[in-house]
Amino acid sequence: MLENLIPFLEHWAITAISLWVASHVFRGLKFDTASSLVISALLLGFANAVVKPLLIVLTLPLTLVTFGLFLLVINALMILLVARLVRGFKVSSFWTAFFASIFISLLSILIGAFVLGGSPETEIQMPHGGTWL
Repeated sequence: MLENLIPFLEHWAITAISLWVASHVFRGLKFDTASSLVISALLLGFANAVVKPLLIVLTLPLTLVTFGLFLLVINALMILLVARLVRGFKVSSFWTAFFASIFISLLSILIGAFVLGGSPETEIQMPHGGTWL
């Protein structure tokens, strides 16, 4: 069980750090307390794991027509959803959430590359034999 808890805590911390940095970069993104930041990071991870896949399936035709760009709108909607659910987390507008979601995603990838870069879970092993189709 501990082997599943450590990666969860690492991703939660990376999301919290990314949200904290984004709140300093974007004027319209505010956290009243540190606890609202931590709860927002947890809830954002939960929303991305449960709600986001449902939205992707429901909006699949629109996503295909826009060549995947509608996924950026879904990311912004996830941030707006979390802001509505967490007291102490405020987002001023959709466009703030839109650009903040792009920033948070890129920063999370960058931090994750440095923090989790050497872990064996992130490496892809190619098969050494067999037939390739």
